[in-house]
Amino acid sequence: MKVIVSEEIKHVCPSFVGACVDAQVVNTPYSEPLWQEIEALCNKFREQLTTESLKEMTSIAATRRVYKACGKDPSRYRPASEALIRRVLQGKQLYQLNTLVDLVNLASIAFGYSIGGFDASQFQGDTLTLGIGREGEPYEGIGRGMINIQGLPVYRDAVGGVGTPTSDHERTKITDATTHLVVLINGYDGDEQRVRDNAEYIQSLLRNYCHSDGGTYYIYR
Repeated sequence: MKVIVSEEIKHVCPSFVGACVDAQVVNTPYSEPLWQEIEALCNKFREQLTTESLKEMTSIAATRRVYKACGKDPSRYRPASEALIRRVLQGKQLYQLNTLVDLVNLASIAFGYSIGGFDASQFQGDTLTLGIGREGEPYEGIGRGMINIQGLPVYRDAVGGVGTPTSDHERTKITDATTHLVVLINGYDGDEQRVRDNAEYIQSLLRNYCHSDGGTYYIYR
């Protein structure tokens, strides 16, 4: 997939840098070793962070700033990375869905970036464009029904929206049958090295848990 960053996103976040990881994978319903890694990181975060201090993580703080610049309240429509870490810090269990989704959630928690994980076979066309949601634009969030994405950063394919930092779309969601994975990392803090580190971390997780060679990734801005 080719990823294009629109001028409207560049206007509110000139330093934006993203990464696209593209890989062939084998998904499974559950991975015990992966969940051991998830629990270890969750315990570490509970020792180091609070629900207030996590807002100061550069990756999360930058995403919140972009939400406000786009006209969205980040406390009402929380970026997924912040919502996941908040859940951990509140002592709640993370949802267990399938290995690929759990893996993407781990990568998001580890670096604080809101990450979209997609079944690439469900994309329409060969290009994704990152723009801003419009008034009345239809969007069905995964497990959330129709949500208001006006003012949210949104990736669109030839048909419409597929991913926002708050929720990805039902149409392109990862399932147990997913074999072609695309992961998009949203670096609204402009830290290219950290975005690259996050992409390479995802590749290592795919090699460890998804019978994959890790695929390839590229940076876009």
